[in-house]
Amino acid sequence: MVETEIKTASVKPLPTPDVTRGYLICLVGIVFWSSTAIFIRYLTTIYGLPALVLAFWRDVFLFGALLLALGLIKPSLYRISRSDRGFLLAYALVLAVFNSLWTFSVALNGAAVSTVLAYSSAAYTAVLGYWLLSESLGWVKMGVVLLSLIGCVLVSGAYDPSTWQVNGLGIIIGLLTGLAFASYSLMGRSAANRSINPWTAMLYGFGGATVFILIFNRLASFTNSPQASLNLFWLGNAWAGWLILALLAIGPTLAGFGLYTVSLGYLPASVANLIATLEPVLTAILAYFFLGEQLSGVQLAGSALIIASVVILRVYEGNGKAPA
Repeated sequence: MVETEIKTASVKPLPTPDVTRGYLICLVGIVFWSSTAIFIRYLTTIYGLPALVLAFWRDVFLFGALLLALGLIKPSLYRISRSDRGFLLAYALVLAVFNSLWTFSVALNGAAVSTVLAYSSAAYTAVLGYWLLSESLGWVKMGVVLLSLIGCVLVSGAYDPSTWQVNGLGIIIGLLTGLAFASYSLMGRSAANRSINPWTAMLYGFGGATVFILIFNRLASFTNSPQASLNLFWLGNAWAGWLILALLAIGPTLAGFGLYTVSLGYLPASVANLIATLEPVLTAILAYFFLGEQLSGVQLAGSALIIASVVILRVYEGNGKAPA
C-alpha cells in the first residue's frame, strides 16, 4: 500500500497501452497490498509478536530479497550519488516511522480499521502540500480534507467518548499512521524529482529503516512496552511464523510494489492510483473472511467517505485541474 507514490512519480506509461491487461495487473497488485494488514494482525494475535519486532524482520526480509534481486538483475541500481545520501537517510527514517506506526495500529485497531485510518493520508497530503510545496488548497480540496476526516471519525468511533477510554491510543496511532504515510508520499515525490530510481530508493529506504526500527525497538524495550522486545528471535522454532513473516515481506510489499509498477506501463498513473483506493475495501473483505473482523454500518459509511474523498482528489489530479 505505502510505495505507490514513488512509482507514480517516476514510471512513464508505454505508448499503445493494453488497458485491460493493465487493469488486471494493477488489481492483482492491490490485492497483494490489501493483505498486508491481515498478515500483521495474524502474527500479532496468534504468535503475540511485538509490533516493532515484526516491523524489524519485515524490513530485513524485504531488504534481503531486493538486494539479491537487484544484484542478479541490475547491480548498477546499487549506486547512489554522494548528494543523495543524506536524502535517502531521511527517507529511511520516515519509512521506519511509518512502518512502526502502521504495525502498532494494526495490533491495536485490527486490520480493517487500521487500513482505513491510514488513508487519512489524503487529508494530510493536501495540507502538507499547501504548506511545503505551495500547492493550491481551494474549496474542493478543503472539502475533500473535511470529508476524509469525518470518515476517519466514523470508522474509529472517535465520536463516542467511551471509545477514547477503551482505545484512545489506537485511534491516535491510526491517525498518526496517515500522517506518516503522507510524509512518505511527499518524500517519494522528492526522490522522483531527484531522478532516483524507485527500486534504488526502496532498497536503501528499507535497508536504513531496518536500522532505525532496531533502535526504536531497543528504546521502547526499556519502557516495558508490550509492542517491543529485546528478544528479536521471538518466534523461536515457530517455523510457520517465520514463513508467514517472510511471505509478508516478499508478497504484499515486494510483489505488490512490482505488479503496480508493471501496470504503469499500460495505464496512466492517475488511473492506477485510482484503482489503489480499493485497498481499504479489499482489506475489510479479507479481514472479514480470514480474521472474522466486521465493520459496523457507521464504520462502513465512514469507509465510503474516506474512499470517496481519495477518489475525488485523484480525479481532479488526473484531469490536471487544480482543485478550487
